[in-house]
Amino acid sequence: MSVKNPAGHKHPMSQMIAQINEIFAELGFVFATGPEAETENYNFDRLNIKKDHPARDMQDTFWLRPQDVSEPTVLRTQTSPVQVRFMESHAAPMRMICPGKVFRNEATDATHEAQFHQLEGLYIDTGVHMGHLKGTIEYFFSKFFSGEVEVRFRPSFFPFVEPGIEVDMMLKSGESKLANRWIEVMGAGMIHPNVLRGAGIDPTQYSGFAFGVGIDRLAVMKYEIDDIRHIYSGDARFVNQF
Repeated sequence: MSVKNPAGHKHPMSQMIAQINEIFAELGFVFATGPEAETENYNFDRLNIKKDHPARDMQDTFWLRPQDVSEPTVLRTQTSPVQVRFMESHAAPMRMICPGKVFRNEATDATHEAQFHQLEGLYIDTGVHMGHLKGTIEYFFSKFFSGEVEVRFRPSFFPFVEPGIEVDMMLKSGESKLANRWIEVMGAGMIHPNVLRGAGIDPTQYSGFAFGVGIDRLAVMKYEIDDIRHIYSGDARFVNQF
């Protein structure tokens, strides 16, 4: 008697990235990728992050030792360098998202990992303003969480956007534990003129917004996962639930 092996399936993170890509494709965004081992220039300098910024410190960044010591290299701390590379290789207007792995030199616990997935988004055109950012984020969250969503902006600071904001989301329908609660979900803002100019885009003609959110955090919220480390444990009992 033959034994039938159970069918395999995609990892929950791969499933989420596919769903995210599908939602943003409806809005005209294209999918982009970039290197995980990134130069200091693209990971920091081109994003308007100054030489004395604390994010460059060893406690936050994994620095590598390339053969060419004239080009310091890191494991990328964010997917934002993909935005810069995309701006350099494409003409405005443009819309793109870049989901991918990022790395932070920090202790792991139920809500933090040294490796996690991040989603970055970029939209550049003439006359882009905060209203476009708000509408895009509301559309994405309403589709991703299958419910009516409200978002609010709070002032914040990120070197590569001006003004910068933190985004809170409230799911106004459904029976999720998230329902009717404000939850901080992402950082965003209008792309800094220095970043546009450095990529060869005229900031007097074009404007744009960018946003970043941890896909792992979205997974914890969507599926009510109690420990983010389960996602990378390789435990089939966890993965097979998806």
